[in-house]
Amino acid sequence: MEHLIPDEWFIGLDSLWLALIGVAAMFLLLKAADFLVEGATGIATKLGMSKVIVGATIVSLGTTSPEAAVSVTAAFEGNAGMSLGNAVGSIIADSALIFGVCCCMMVLPADKFVLKRQGWVQLGSGVVLAAICYVSYFMAGEAGVPAVGRVIGLTLLAGLAWYMWISVKWGRQHSKLFPESEESEADEIIEKSKKDSTLKSCLFLLGGLLMVLLSGRVVIACALIVAERIGIPELVLSSTLVAFGTSLPELVVGISAVRRGHGELLVGNIIGADVLNVLFVVGASASAKSLPIMQEGAYPGSFLWFHLPAMLAVLILFRVFILKALKVGHFSRWMGYPLIAMYVTYIAINLVMVLADGQPSH
Repeated sequence: MEHLIPDEWFIGLDSLWLALIGVAAMFLLLKAADFLVEGATGIATKLGMSKVIVGATIVSLGTTSPEAAVSVTAAFEGNAGMSLGNAVGSIIADSALIFGVCCCMMVLPADKFVLKRQGWVQLGSGVVLAAICYVSYFMAGEAGVPAVGRVIGLTLLAGLAWYMWISVKWGRQHSKLFPESEESEADEIIEKSKKDSTLKSCLFLLGGLLMVLLSGRVVIACALIVAERIGIPELVLSSTLVAFGTSLPELVVGISAVRRGHGELLVGNIIGADVLNVLFVVGASASAKSLPIMQEGAYPGSFLWFHLPAMLAVLILFRVFILKALKVGHFSRWMGYPLIAMYVTYIAINLVMVLADGQPSH
């Protein structure tokens, strides 16, 4: 992609123009994900796949395709901080900010079947990612270069296949895993896809995939150049602004679900997105190219000693709230405020690390 859209196209532009182009590319990335989901769902429907299978696999993968596009593109270009930072930052944004805001908007239902199964997978995937990074760091020693290698990436992708399979199995056992209401997000996409021809679905799939790749490349190029000019490290930028931007599909689906009274869809979407950010986003990125964990800078260990602990803290608090919600059958509105506070604190500490030393930090 760097050969099709070289950095030279952007280097001479003003920062304001780069920011505008980056925002436009982010919007295109989100629309491309919609086209990708619609096309893939149409093909799956034509092949006779059930609604629960389509919802458990294609729709959930589609909402995380922006994160995957940005992270895989960054991996190919050697920007490991962008790849890992985007994945970890997206988990924090999904669980702390998006779920926190939506939780404050309404009392969300707590489905025991889902939360006792996929809820533990959510926490487990975050713990696995942290364990991989810490074990790699300690095994590499002072002279080594710790990294999430391709073997680990392929293993995570194998875990993704298992997760998709078990989600389908659980979905068949419990239809509430993906709401059957006519107003649910999955239903709307599937009903719309039934009216499309196979050719149209294929064009949407291929066109959406191409748009995702191209727009992801533009987002990376603009973000890196702006970050370099104003002294913001890739890791901080990717874990905050880029992570929030690529998490917008989850935000849109979540707010839509809350407004229509489908809280189960929101909870399931957040949990699924967190799992896929580890298995899909990190797995695909590391499979494309080994991802070094440590980087040079004023704060070379901040990914290990700040970003990963922040992710684990959010996931643990989310799990504590799940346990409380299971006892009463719903998430209380007050639970959203501590999660939002954690996200605001996370952003604030990122800014402090950048400004404290007056130089880029990683």
